[in-house]
Amino acid sequence: MTVPHRRGFETQHEEVAGVALPVEGDLPAWLRGRYVANGPGQFEVGDRTLGHWFDPLAMVRGFAIDDGVTYTNRFVRSRDYEYARDRGRVRTQFPGTAPDRPMWTRIRQALTGVFPDNPVIGVARIGGELAAITESPVALTLDPETLATTGRIDLTAGLDADLTLGHPHYDPWRACLVNLGVSYGRETTYTLFRRDGGSVAPTAAVAFDDAPYVHSFALTERYAVLPAMPFGLDPTALLLGAISGTTFVDAFDRFDRPGEFVVVDRETGAVAARNRVDPLFVYHHANAFADGDELVVDLVGYRDQRAVTDLTLANLRSETPSVPRGDLKRYRLPLDGGRATGETIREGHMEFPVIDYPARLGESYDRLYVAEADGQSALPTRLARVSVPDGEAVTWAPSNGFPGEPIFVRAPEDADAEGVVLSVVLDAAANRSFLVVLDATTIEERARAPLPHRLPYGFHGQFYAAADPVRSMA
Repeated sequence: MTVPHRRGFETQHEEVAGVALPVEGDLPAWLRGRYVANGPGQFEVGDRTLGHWFDPLAMVRGFAIDDGVTYTNRFVRSRDYEYARDRGRVRTQFPGTAPDRPMWTRIRQALTGVFPDNPVIGVARIGGELAAITESPVALTLDPETLATTGRIDLTAGLDADLTLGHPHYDPWRACLVNLGVSYGRETTYTLFRRDGGSVAPTAAVAFDDAPYVHSFALTERYAVLPAMPFGLDPTALLLGAISGTTFVDAFDRFDRPGEFVVVDRETGAVAARNRVDPLFVYHHANAFADGDELVVDLVGYRDQRAVTDLTLANLRSETPSVPRGDLKRYRLPLDGGRATGETIREGHMEFPVIDYPARLGESYDRLYVAEADGQSALPTRLARVSVPDGEAVTWAPSNGFPGEPIFVRAPEDADAEGVVLSVVLDAAANRSFLVVLDATTIEERARAPLPHRLPYGFHGQFYAAADPVRSMA
C-alpha cells in the first residue's frame, strides 16, 4: 500500500506543452498573467536513487491564466540534466549525492569550486529574461511560453563570489534585484549586491571565520539582515568527502558559537548591528520592517541543522517521516547591537511564508500566508492566512491533498477583492495535481484546474501579472 505523501517524492517523466486545463469554479476576471514554479522532477539518475530532497533534476511548471488556464511543464536542460540523461550518471556534487566521477575528478571539482547547475529552487527575471535559479554561479534562461531552456547567465560576473543565493529580492524602492554572493576560502564572505538589468554593483561585504549557511535574507529600504547562525559547512569535511564520496549534507555541522543576525546598512555598506540570539536555523523570511530603534524580522525558524540533514529522500518517503518543526517567529533587533529577542507567533510544521510582495516588503503588515501541517502529518496538508503578530489563522485543507507554496496575487484597485492565493496541490488519492485559486481574505476556494498528471512537490514560484510583470515573492 502506498503511503499518500510518497507520491510527492516520485519522478514525473511526462512533459506537456500548452494544454488547456478544465476549470472548476470561477476565475476572477482580473486574474491575468503567468504563474511559473520550479522544483524536483526526477529523483533517479541511471539506476541510482538520489539522496536528498534538494538533489532531483529540476522541472519547471507554468500556468498561463487568461479567461482559462493553459499548462506546460519541462525539465530544465542543465548540464547536470544532460549528463544524467546521456550517461545515466551524476555529474557534480549534489547536496546529498556524490558525483559518479573518479576520485581525482571529485577532488578537482572540490578544489576549483565546481557547483551543480541543476536550478531546482525557483525562478526570477534577470536582465529581462525568465530564468531558473538555485544556489549556483549560473542561472538558466527559459522561454516564458514554452519553458524551453534557452541559455545561461553568469550570476557571479562582476562579483568576487563563487555562487549567489537562490532567493534574490526585488527592491521596489530602486527597481532592481538585490542578492548575496558567497565566496569560500580561509574566510567565508557574503557580498550584498544590486543587479539592475545587466549591471551588477556590490554594496557591502561581511566576512566570517566559519562558513555559515544562509539560504535567504530579509530586506528593508535601508537594511539587509543576514541570519548568521552556527550551522553550515565544515570545509575540511567537504574536501575529505571528495575522497571518500560523502556529500555536502555529510559536511553540514553545528559550530561552537552563538547565533547572530548581521544588519547591513545598504546606504553606507557598513555593518550597523550584530545581534546575538539563541541558535536557530532559517530557510525563509516573511518580512522585516523598522519599529523605532529596532528592526522586526519575521521568519520560519527551526531548532538546528536537522532542518537540512533530515531531509533525505529515504526519510521523507518513509511511512512516518521525521520532519523538523518550523515555527513562525518574530525577532526584534536593537540597532544599537543589543541582544535580539524573539517570540513564537504560530507553532508549526509550516513553511513558505509569503506576504503581499513587494507592496508590503519592508513595511509593517498584518497577515501572511503559509503551507502548514494539520498535526496528523509532518508535511503540509493545508494553506493558512495567518494574522501577525497574534498568530490567529483561517485555513483551507483539500481532501487527501498536500498543497505547495502559497502565492499571493494582489487584485487591481478597481476589483471587489483583496486578491487571490495560488497553489499547486497534490491529490494523493487521484494521483494527480491541480492548481487551486483561493480568495485571499476568506481562504475559500474560488476555482481549481486539474492537471493531466501528478507533479512532485515543488519549491518556489512567481506570478507575473500581464499588466504589471513584477514578481510576487522573494
